[in-house]
Amino acid sequence: MTLWNVLGSVWAYRFIRWTVAVFFLVAGVLKLADINAFTGVINAFAIAPSSVVDILAWALPVLEIIGALGLVFGMRTGNVILFLLLCLFLGVLVYAISIGLDVDCGCYGPEDPEGEVFHSLWTSLYRDFGLLAGVLYCIGWPYFGESSARGRQHSDCIA
Repeated sequence: MTLWNVLGSVWAYRFIRWTVAVFFLVAGVLKLADINAFTGVINAFAIAPSSVVDILAWALPVLEIIGALGLVFGMRTGNVILFLLLCLFLGVLVYAISIGLDVDCGCYGPEDPEGEVFHSLWTSLYRDFGLLAGVLYCIGWPYFGESSARGRQHSDCIA
């Protein structure tokens, strides 16, 4: 069995889709659980005006949860939301690393154990690239996965 066959299987697609969804669902819920601390994390990055920070502190976790639920239910909007959020998060992480910030990324709420132990944005950057790969896989799967192969097979039979 080749890697292409494994990645094209519906089971691989479901596993990756659900894994990415769980990451974002947990992240969103943990941030909403302590919204004041998450506001502090956003302030630590010092990239948003203070008038916008409260809005971001509510909007980002809600969008993470909506995107995760969209992914769970196989809706393309879930993929789009998570893709855009990951682009934003990666941009913020690259910026923070480039200026030498040593802060907790706040990815899994203000009590993020990884952030408390390592205070490394690099780990978050690598994780977000992995999640981005998962989202891109979910976006592309309908074009190369099992269902597209069946669709091509049926269209060949009709012709």
